[in-house]
Amino acid sequence: MINKILDKVGSGGVWLAALSCTACFPALGSLASALGLGFLSHFEGIAVNTLLPLFAALALLVNSYNWYQHKYVVRGILSVIGPIAVLMTLYPLWQYDWSTYLFYFGITWMIFMSVLDIVKPVKEPVCKV
Repeated sequence: MINKILDKVGSGGVWLAALSCTACFPALGSLASALGLGFLSHFEGIAVNTLLPLFAALALLVNSYNWYQHKYVVRGILSVIGPIAVLMTLYPLWQYDWSTYLFYFGITWMIFMSVLDIVKPVKEPVCKV
């Protein structure tokens, strides 16, 4: 149960941190303004440099642990794609123009997998003896 909560905290934290960076991610800046979250732009530096990688790393660690625990390869790979895309965008790929699209894909994929985890959770393996 705690793993599911930590996964949602990681995904939600990435979104919240990304919404605060209006200069880095213009589409999310527009969304933040439309939602009345324009005040988050005052925390842009701490959100992008500290919170965004922290929450993405949290989501990656929790999803990796869940993958190890449940032993479902396809679901495990799909669950770590989003955090890896976000972390790759923040560090080695930031200099490229297309990295913003990779970032948008990563955060959208994280939310999609979080919703999928709620709608269709991974079943515990049953040992038939």
